[in-house]
Amino acid sequence: MSVEDRTARRYHWISDSVNQDFVNEPHEAIVGDTKRGVVLDMTAKESVECRKTSLDICKENPLKVKRLFESIRPARQSTLQHWIQQSESRGLHDIRVLSMPRRVNWNALREVYEFQPSSYEELLSIRGVGPATVRGLTLVSEIIYGKPPSWRDPVKFSFAYGGKDGVPRPVDREAMDQSIELLKESIQKARVDEKTKLRSLKKLARYITSDNLNNH
Repeated sequence: MSVEDRTARRYHWISDSVNQDFVNEPHEAIVGDTKRGVVLDMTAKESVECRKTSLDICKENPLKVKRLFESIRPARQSTLQHWIQQSESRGLHDIRVLSMPRRVNWNALREVYEFQPSSYEELLSIRGVGPATVRGLTLVSEIIYGKPPSWRDPVKFSFAYGGKDGVPRPVDREAMDQSIELLKESIQKARVDEKTKLRSLKKLARYITSDNLNNH
């Protein structure tokens, strides 16, 4: 979720191991609409300690958790602005990243406290624990306990050429050609037998015929 315009971003994960660990880099590649500079990624390996701390925080009494949340709101703590300026001077974050969510589902956090989840995955599975709660716990973990998450965009590839709103858009043929060449190169370099490579190249060739391109 974007904290600026409240829009959602959909990720396409490519992975055969997602069923083994859903919260610690379960993906082998991520395709998104565009690559952005600052994204909160709680599945990154760099976020391991932040996930552990977030879990510990939410297992505390909700009244204590609420005090922690309130303590780092800029209106309540003047030292937060100083902390932000120090972080910016080190090139870590900007003020948009460090804004606390306006609303947190405290009913959900009370359920979390009563349930006492044993893992971060269990925490996320509790009804009502959404982006605002995750973000709030993350910022408390970083600012108060010094356990930062990853703010690096996990997207590696972007092959989006149009929207889902049904409105036709001009096709960026150059970008499509570059994507096709990248796919060809990936198939040719893949560690598979020649028969599989040939079959994959034939499928790609059928997909990129003029008829198919005209339909996109």
